[in-house]
Amino acid sequence: MTTMKLPVLVTGGAGYIGSHAVLALRDRGWPVAVIDNLTTGFRFAVHDDVPFYEGDIADADLLARVFEEQGTRAIMHFAGSIVVPESVSDPLKYYHNNTVKSRALLDAAVAAGVPHFIFSSTAATYGIPDVSPVTEDTATVPINPYGWSKLMTEQMLADTAFAHDINYCALRYFNVAGADPQARSGQSTAGATHLIKVAVEAALGQRESVAVFGTDYDTPDGTGVRDYIHVSDLAAAHVLALEELIAKPDTSLTMNCGYGRGFSVLEVLDAVDRVTNLKIERVMQPRRAGDSDSLVSDPSRIKKTLPWEPQHADLDEIIGHALAWERKLGEIRGNG
Repeated sequence: MTTMKLPVLVTGGAGYIGSHAVLALRDRGWPVAVIDNLTTGFRFAVHDDVPFYEGDIADADLLARVFEEQGTRAIMHFAGSIVVPESVSDPLKYYHNNTVKSRALLDAAVAAGVPHFIFSSTAATYGIPDVSPVTEDTATVPINPYGWSKLMTEQMLADTAFAHDINYCALRYFNVAGADPQARSGQSTAGATHLIKVAVEAALGQRESVAVFGTDYDTPDGTGVRDYIHVSDLAAAHVLALEELIAKPDTSLTMNCGYGRGFSVLEVLDAVDRVTNLKIERVMQPRRAGDSDSLVSDPSRIKKTLPWEPQHADLDEIIGHALAWERKLGEIRGNG
């Protein structure tokens, strides 16, 4: 069955994951537009032939204009704040950016009759789960404002879909990594905290070392285990989820996005050493509050629901793409 390709608005489309979603949509022939306030996004991450609106998702007048000009029939919502420690020190920022503004966006979507909504959620909604791998039925007990801000938005979506003519898919990401295989986009944020991003920066001499937080976890080598998913595989899941929402307008979905297997911090750093043929200096540090021993997804539901087949699940390939993007980013900044 061929899905009608409806006009999609991507919020936060100049950011890391959002820009890859734009690429995935464009590569598959979807009409797409972007709104981003460029607080953490980059204008260069959005191709010049994609309609771009610099502005805030809480600006109802702007949203109404965008929806009318673009004929928007679906929203992919990535805009928000994502730094967990910052959410602990500045919780109101996270409840404002992630929850209050999502409410404003949802309100505008309902008012304009936009029928489909894809939400960028997170495995942080599970907190520190008692089980691994984690299913969608695992208790959602966030341990920080970031996780709560996302879970509150999931609840708003569920209640709104019950009351109005809109369906949604909340995708709970595990550890997103890598970059577009053609190096059209990647993780560009300065001072990012993602392990693979930090490690390739160290490999290229942009950092002196990589901190390893905690070596006494209940894992094979004592360091935390995480499920790393390639950003392009994640973006592909969003497009397939949208097709599912369009095909089944009475259905809403909540699904994990991960590969179902994890790598420890030391295994990731060993892989970076292997890919780069270098040796990154590792500095052992105490555990960070709130880090779990292992956080690995059970991707059974997404694989049963969507025709999703990961194309980039090899850790060395994920690192290779991140490394290629980091080199290109150096050229972009050098020319800028």
